[in-house]
Amino acid sequence: MCTRYISPEVREIEAFWRIDRRSNQRKDWENLLTVCPLALATFIRRADEVDYARELVVGQWGMIPPWSKTHVPTTARGTRMSTVNARTEGVEKSPTFKDAWARGKRCIIPATSFDEPNWETGKNVWWRFRRADGAPWGLAGLWNTWTDLDTGELWDNFAMLTMNADAHPLMARMHKPDPTLPPDQQDKRSVIPLEANDFDRWLTCTVEEARAMLKVPPVELLDAGPVVA
Repeated sequence: MCTRYISPEVREIEAFWRIDRRSNQRKDWENLLTVCPLALATFIRRADEVDYARELVVGQWGMIPPWSKTHVPTTARGTRMSTVNARTEGVEKSPTFKDAWARGKRCIIPATSFDEPNWETGKNVWWRFRRADGAPWGLAGLWNTWTDLDTGELWDNFAMLTMNADAHPLMARMHKPDPTLPPDQQDKRSVIPLEANDFDRWLTCTVEEARAMLKVPPVELLDAGPVVA
């Protein structure tokens, strides 16, 4: 589960991903490099159902459920929800994410790095994950658009897809372990990186093909270690 990442600057995103156009450049958006839940950040999606055309969009990191009365994700009873990550297991049944998944609203989330908590010392030590080849991450995500019924304002929003990483030699070391469960049942989570030759496929393929693309990162791809203050 990822709750903090660093975004490349817009000019870097446009150059690396060869963005055809921008859309929805919100007036309240600041190009913050460190992205936390509910912040406005950039993501890449397919443009107007046109094959292989990409657009850069500003949206909220945190999917807004269709029943939510505000852009802050809430349950039907009004309790705050965490929707920055979408579990791939059961995503097709999740009330929050199933519509985006079924309609192929997949996106790419640019990241210079992402952070995960490590509890091996008995306290939280943040680790930073970069690509070993120096390229930016293109993380698999879902997006949707929510309408504020009071103002008519449209809110593009997105979430990172995650999957179980209990068997991964590095990702399984992240997050606080549950001492009551064995190592292979901790449900440690990992984000899902996409490779450059899969970017267009991820944005345009069928749901069945997208499911087959969901994989945890190979350990040799990861350059990771404690965050240096």
